[in-house]
Amino acid sequence: MALLNSYNISIKGIAACVPKDKELTKNYTLFSEDERALFIKSVGITERRVAPFEITTSDMCFCAAEKLISDLNWDKKEIGCVIFVSQSPDYLLPATSIILQHRLGLSKDTMAFDVSLGCSGYVYGLQLMAGIISGGQIKKGLLLVGDKSTLSTYYEDKSTYPLFGDAGTATAIEFDEQASSIYFNLQSDGGGEDAIKILDGAARNTVRDDTFDIKEIEPGIKRSRRHLILNGIDIFNFALKEVTPNINELFQFAGIEKDSVDYFLFHQANRLINESVRKKLKVLDIAKVPYSINLFGNTSSASIPLTMVTQLKSNLQKNNTLLLSGFGVGFSWASCLFKTGNIYCSDLIEIG
Repeated sequence: MALLNSYNISIKGIAACVPKDKELTKNYTLFSEDERALFIKSVGITERRVAPFEITTSDMCFCAAEKLISDLNWDKKEIGCVIFVSQSPDYLLPATSIILQHRLGLSKDTMAFDVSLGCSGYVYGLQLMAGIISGGQIKKGLLLVGDKSTLSTYYEDKSTYPLFGDAGTATAIEFDEQASSIYFNLQSDGGGEDAIKILDGAARNTVRDDTFDIKEIEPGIKRSRRHLILNGIDIFNFALKEVTPNINELFQFAGIEKDSVDYFLFHQANRLINESVRKKLKVLDIAKVPYSINLFGNTSSASIPLTMVTQLKSNLQKNNTLLLSGFGVGFSWASCLFKTGNIYCSDLIEIG
């Protein structure tokens, strides 16, 4: 188990950016009336934000970072690290984090690197930044997390198209010797690689003659090899098997009682999955499990910080204990526990 305890770091602020354009589930023409009603009830999505072609994940993260830096009145010269967590980078190379370092006007002394993770990416990113900041040599860092998942879905694939929305976030993290510990439990199982996958476009399968050919997989599901494949049953079974033990092990490691947690922030994958996890954890107070999936869809790595900004803005400035849990593509899953002190949340940014 990658059970880890991080010291001397404090989350100072979070910002989130989404596209202005909305797509409503009720307008998705491939659903029958019964399918639409079942989808809204079980998955929980009534609308999503969809970025236009010219807006990338890095654009949304840039806007979130600029707003947060301004709101916190941070000196850009003091930011020593940028981590960009996404599976929709600007290019295969160079790294998007380095482009953002320059675009944000940060010092050339800033270290910057990318992390290719999806649903678990925010928790993994927090742990990586914690490890860098906790030594005290780098005092401030920016964790930029998001995805433009709609780029990889096809309208005539009703197994993926109605699920995903786009978002970018920024989290400001600072060295703080007075901060409470942050506890992590990070896990992975590459045996689940086929459950969520894009076949072509990278080194294993670059671009073939038929990469962009649209093929009918089964009724209601058409896509190319460059579009996202998603096996909902495998993902559901994985989440029910692995997420609850991961969280319970973290409680034991941290010596924190489950009942002391004020809010459980799950990756916004699917309401049915999250409700099943909530019930397995025996969290009886539904108000402790906030949702944003109804308004934004599954925003991949951005879903946890987006939920924090839109659903818990005022609560993060109080003394609360939070449990974060991200799980999905990989398979990769991770959880963390920490106490909030005075986390500033910028107003939600809309672009496009």
